[in-house]
Amino acid sequence: MAKPLTEETLAIIEATAPAVAAHVDQIVPCMYRRLLADPEIRALFNMSHQHGNSPQHKALAGALVAYASHIRDPGVLAEALERIAQKHAGLQILPEHYPHVGTALLGAVSEVLAEAATPKVLAAWGEAYWFLADTLIAREEQIYAGSEAQIGGWRGWRRFLVTEKTPETPEIMSFTLRPVDGGPVLRHRPGQYLSFRFSPAPDEEYRRNYSISSAPDGESYRITVKRERGGRISNWLHDAVGIGDAFDVAAPAGEFFLDPAGKREVVLLSGGVGVTPMISMLESFGGGDLRIVHVHAARDGDHHALSETPRAKAQESHVFYETPSEDDLARGIRAGRIDPHWLAQISDPTQADYFVCGPVGFMQEMVRGLKAANVPDARIHHEFFGPAAAQIG
Repeated sequence: MAKPLTEETLAIIEATAPAVAAHVDQIVPCMYRRLLADPEIRALFNMSHQHGNSPQHKALAGALVAYASHIRDPGVLAEALERIAQKHAGLQILPEHYPHVGTALLGAVSEVLAEAATPKVLAAWGEAYWFLADTLIAREEQIYAGSEAQIGGWRGWRRFLVTEKTPETPEIMSFTLRPVDGGPVLRHRPGQYLSFRFSPAPDEEYRRNYSISSAPDGESYRITVKRERGGRISNWLHDAVGIGDAFDVAAPAGEFFLDPAGKREVVLLSGGVGVTPMISMLESFGGGDLRIVHVHAARDGDHHALSETPRAKAQESHVFYETPSEDDLARGIRAGRIDPHWLAQISDPTQADYFVCGPVGFMQEMVRGLKAANVPDARIHHEFFGPAAAQIG
């Protein structure tokens, strides 16, 4: 259990929070520069997100300021901390990794704030960091232990084989995975993701998250991956990985999932390959008593993957293409972008739960539009591609 912060530490954090906030755009890149100098730690990060205007850097900066601003009541950050803990569990972040982060953070604060970073200030921020770290370590252990205890569950990495490889569109591919040991697999919550440790070459290691795009069956998982321009792993998966190849997989994780209990209506909003967790939800609960509406946005028909499941499983299925053909329009495809005000007309904002997944811009537009339609925050659920803590809303 995390040791409570002393009153002296609380006072110092409150007094120095404005200075840290004013320099956070310098502190965070400095911290990452120090952190990523360690090859062991660098392997835990998606290096495509480590650049000058990185959303990951912005997200950490926002989280750092939020933590300092709520240092006396960190409980208000519970949702954000759960998201972080789930991501950490997927990527197999362990207690021994936290000292590296703490050293890099305090070193960055000292470097940027210079003389203002007195020994007392650094000691207070160190204490505050370890309070947060111990909280996350404890929650992550609960996640690891919970996964291991379930039928088909495991702790750490487990080897999986590719047993099917299915093109969905020219740039989207599905992979069916089964464990090398032949045992059962944990039945995921529809909407959760798997985390992977890939070694496309002997001297390379990459960790990635991909949503599970199938209903739980206790035997296998399916992921659906979009080829990204310049993406080291997505292109390797598409071009080099074949049936019979194997890699390391962590147990399903994530707080974005559909639990039908107590829900009267569910609206699934997806953009592009953000449809993948929605397919898992639809395969699991579509066609039953729960009313499910699926609304999807894609560039055009050539970029619309897994389109059959929503038509078969959702009570209502609406599709928007940026550039529809005449045939698309004749089939009922809508032109343009999803209008949040239109969403309020086809659903009940006072009763429905909305699940949103897709590119960051799409997510921002949908979440802000739903809030403008007076949908309570508690009924807007979202999952991210790219940096886990990108700011939405």
